[in-house]
Amino acid sequence: MNDGHPIRALWRDAGDGVIARISQHLASWQVHAARTVVLVPYAQLMSVARDMWAQVAGAGFAPRFETTRNWASSTGGFLPTGYDIAFDMARDLVTAQSLLMQAGFGNEHLVLSGRVVDIAMQLAPLAAAELPQDRATWSQRVEGVADAGNESEWFKIEGALIRIALAWAATSAYSTDVLFSDAARQQVDALIVLDGYQTDPLNRKLVMLWGECAVHIPLTHARASDADPAKPTEAALHVALDPEDEAALATACVLRHLMEGRAPVALIATDRALTRRIGAQLAAQGVTPHDETGWKLSTTRAAATLMSALRACAHDATSDQVLDWLKSAVDASAESSMLQLLEARLRREGQRDWAVWCAHLARRERDQDLALLSFTEAIEARRRPMARARPLGEWLRTLRELLEASGQWDAFSTDMAGAKVITALWLDHGSSDGDEAGRFDGARHTLAEFTAWVRDVLEDGSFRPPTGGQSPKVVVLPLHQLLGREFGAVVMPACDDLRLPAAPEPPGNWSKAQRAELGLPSREALEAAQRAAWAAALRNPSCELSWRRSDASGEPVRPSPLVQALQLDYAVSVATDPRTVREIPLNPTPRPMPVGAMLPIENISTSVYEDLRRCPYRFFAMRQLGLRSADELDAEVDKRDFGNWLHAVLGYFHEALRESPTDDPGLRRSMLASAQQIATRESGLSQAEFLPFAAAWPAVRDGYLSWLAKHEADGTVFVEAEPWKQQSLGNLKLVGRLDRIDRSPDGRAFVIDYKTESAAKTKDRVKEPTEDTQLAFYAALVADDTLRAAYVNVGEKSSGTQTVEQDEVVHARDALVAGLIDDFARIAEGAALPALGEGAVCEHCAARGLCRKDFWELAA
Repeated sequence: MNDGHPIRALWRDAGDGVIARISQHLASWQVHAARTVVLVPYAQLMSVARDMWAQVAGAGFAPRFETTRNWASSTGGFLPTGYDIAFDMARDLVTAQSLLMQAGFGNEHLVLSGRVVDIAMQLAPLAAAELPQDRATWSQRVEGVADAGNESEWFKIEGALIRIALAWAATSAYSTDVLFSDAARQQVDALIVLDGYQTDPLNRKLVMLWGECAVHIPLTHARASDADPAKPTEAALHVALDPEDEAALATACVLRHLMEGRAPVALIATDRALTRRIGAQLAAQGVTPHDETGWKLSTTRAAATLMSALRACAHDATSDQVLDWLKSAVDASAESSMLQLLEARLRREGQRDWAVWCAHLARRERDQDLALLSFTEAIEARRRPMARARPLGEWLRTLRELLEASGQWDAFSTDMAGAKVITALWLDHGSSDGDEAGRFDGARHTLAEFTAWVRDVLEDGSFRPPTGGQSPKVVVLPLHQLLGREFGAVVMPACDDLRLPAAPEPPGNWSKAQRAELGLPSREALEAAQRAAWAAALRNPSCELSWRRSDASGEPVRPSPLVQALQLDYAVSVATDPRTVREIPLNPTPRPMPVGAMLPIENISTSVYEDLRRCPYRFFAMRQLGLRSADELDAEVDKRDFGNWLHAVLGYFHEALRESPTDDPGLRRSMLASAQQIATRESGLSQAEFLPFAAAWPAVRDGYLSWLAKHEADGTVFVEAEPWKQQSLGNLKLVGRLDRIDRSPDGRAFVIDYKTESAAKTKDRVKEPTEDTQLAFYAALVADDTLRAAYVNVGEKSSGTQTVEQDEVVHARDALVAGLIDDFARIAEGAALPALGEGAVCEHCAARGLCRKDFWELAA
């Protein structure tokens, strides 16, 4: 870097630099540097200021460069007590709940506590800037801010919350109170405040107390030449297509600066999600950024693991939530194998509700279920202690016991983010009987309320990974923390009107009048600070700005007003893309042509053979290789679920009707209702999930009973429901479960398959006998040369239930058997199984990604 860097000049300038001005004030006051405190706007600037002093002033005594918090910590220790604001969300939420209960908000204290903490955090810096003995007067002076909007019930509640937060802030002690003491005054003879983009109210008060031996030095334009923003030295603009493209573009900018020796590079965290994406891409290139802003503690893996445990312990937990928790907790191989078996069963049986699964399993007595039952009971033994309400102190102990029982506590303790989670939630005190654990005793909380408390604490916390003791090459920081620091280059992504407005939205719900009365920064002040920080970034010798044309949703995005002004004032054009263009030769993927001769299949079902006929590669992947896509447990109930449920209802109904034959329509309707209840219970459907079925069921039921009466009128009788059939065919074995078999008056078997699709689609199935696999295959499973076969379309429309018979089923069966024998003989001889990639078969095929159709199809 050259000696003309503006930040270096800001500190070192012999006449008007920061170090020179500090030295001039010390000389005029005749104060020793060692008894002088220089307050800087933020912590990272302390080391910068010390280094600059050493470089300019040389050896000897130096002032103490501090922040107010650091100065207070070194002057005297402070522990919040009683109702003090602790700036610890775990404790402050509990204190806010207690204050709300005392104020008459007993029923709403859990819901409103977060809002009270938010207001108190905005008022606390103002209260901390008052002398402890003057805070009561300050509170009375600004109490009028709570009276605005009393005409609305909402504003009345808001006003009450403001009064509670105001009283809380005014009666609290603060760690910086020690700076008002005589002890602090005796240790420090002079005070110099380096003001940032906004003046801190506490700093103003301290300057007032130190009187003539205190001064403000505006760091934003310490040199007269910096009073007005100059034209950007090397500002480069980049326009990306979308967030993904912008992340790649910003990553390329950072890497180029590093390659050209401009380190460290400042990466401005304007959009946290985008910054994390850029950081991941840099890490993939061997560059690990140091993130000074950190990220929310709730986004760490440790926090996600903890929240998954709490969600899994809820009384209405889904099977997916329990599985998610168990997968993050299991480490023993034996338990892991049981977990895999449990997940397979849950997905195969579609058990979405964990409580329903436990009840369903408890009713079974099959030997193969005993191991699963034992495993499920062990899981319930961990979940059960989390059921009852209790005080927060007991919740902390119970949560720690849950983590220990799950084998997660040690992993949390050894992980940096996990240790931060433990500290933030006071879990390391939860098992003790000391005063710290007692702070959380009091009102009882349900699991849902405790989970909400944990979530709020984790949302408020932040995690900053250590640098590892090395100077970082890339530093992630907010825009305003560029102030006073020297970087080789600045890369600022997300410079659009949503993420980089010219006038940031003031925090809180305060009106303009309220902000003025309280002394909070106005929108105009925030805009001035934003523009000053923007100008400082542009003064860097190399500054890269980027924005996107559209968001991930496709919505168009405009550049920030600051960027637009830059383009208008200085005619800065879009720079060349820093990414290197590479030509990649076209290498189309050929259609796969596997051979399955070494993967014989003995048991052939109708779905197996249908896969072979539709697409040989699909048969190879899904049947011969045995690949399966995991079913979603939280999938919405759909038409397929209705069909499975209806099959079960009709099966139970006909079995009951065979045991107790009757022609009475009322009795049949009653028997059908009983079958409906049994099927609903066995399928594990809740009342909410059954609602779509319940709405359609009356029309389906009446239509089916009407059809059944006509179907039986000619003497056709029911034989069995859902029979398992198998038929040997040389080296092959045909297997399958039929929906139903009836017996015609002439003694022939009548194979029936239920369909809940549209009647037109069912009729299309029988138009070409040799194209329909299902009925022909079922006919081959029944040892009857002259059988009948039909689809029964069970509909809810006016057409009701109707029979769609395949008149040429015997011919279709014989053709299918001949084709089946021939097809599997050719497979055994080594015939290729190509991917066809034709028609609607590919639209919902689970093997589509494996056969790479989208690639070879484009190349064709």
